[in-house]
Amino acid sequence: MATTEIRAGICGFTTVVHAEMDGDECVLTINSDCPGIQALGGELTRVDPMREISWRGRPPQVMEAAPKHCSHAACPVPSGIIKAIEVAAGLALPADATITVRRD
Repeated sequence: MATTEIRAGICGFTTVVHAEMDGDECVLTINSDCPGIQALGGELTRVDPMREISWRGRPPQVMEAAPKHCSHAACPVPSGIIKAIEVAAGLALPADATITVRRD
């Protein structure tokens, strides 16, 4: 099982993703303060990890579903969901990712 906690930024919303393998599929539980991401979580309950880690062929299911529910293109939550899937599937080691933004 893998868990990611994503603090999306200026919107102030936090999302927690739990990802756990069930055979060849990854079962997702997504809880968010953001109504759009909560709706995204309702659509993304089971995914194929091998599809999620590459842009080859069909796009990741997460990235295909995200525009239907998340209107902000820079939202880091879809990437955080994929990170949880990768770790749960044993396709990546758990490590924090950071985006630091400042006005110069």
